Amino acid sequence: MAEFRCPGCGYVYDEAVGDDHEGYPPGFLFVDLPDDFVCPSCAVRYKEDFVRRDAAGGEDVTVS
Repeated sequence: MAEFRCPGCGYVYDEAVGDDHEGYPPGFLFVDLPDDFVCPSCAVRYKEDFVRRDAAGGEDVTVS
């Protein structure tokens, strides 16, 4: 499981936790979010803008 951070507001989507308010259960993978997914916190950033986080250190990781 991985975490993905919105670079605009800092919202973190954690695959292990999901987002109950948005209807994504625990274990729901980031890649399976709809293509038109936008940050539920700021509604400014799209899915492709999110940055994967290193779960161990909480640091951003470049995804290629």
